[in-house]
Amino acid sequence: MAPGEESFESFWQHYLRHHAQEGTRILHVLGTLLAALALVAAIIAANPLIALAGTVLGYLLAWTGHFLVERNRPAMVSYPAWSFVCDVRMFRLWITGQLKSELAKALG
Repeated sequence: MAPGEESFESFWQHYLRHHAQEGTRILHVLGTLLAALALVAAIIAANPLIALAGTVLGYLLAWTGHFLVERNRPAMVSYPAWSFVCDVRMFRLWITGQLKSELAKALG
């Protein structure tokens, strides 16, 4: 993110530009889904280690997309809270079929 871009909307546009490749987005969606399913399983099994493992594996998938597909640095390193919110937002938009229009705005 460029200096001075401190609003969430500016970060969202930055986030989308760093997820321009479909392969990166697919790995993020799979990672988010895995982490969510692990959270549900952890609650049912009353075992927080399941949630921890699911989260680690989910981020491993997402970061693989950054390093091998997109060839950029995950925003999670610098902006962990906003990155998490953006991960969930991208997942929701992908599920509802609204992600393409958001990408079009960000990628111009």
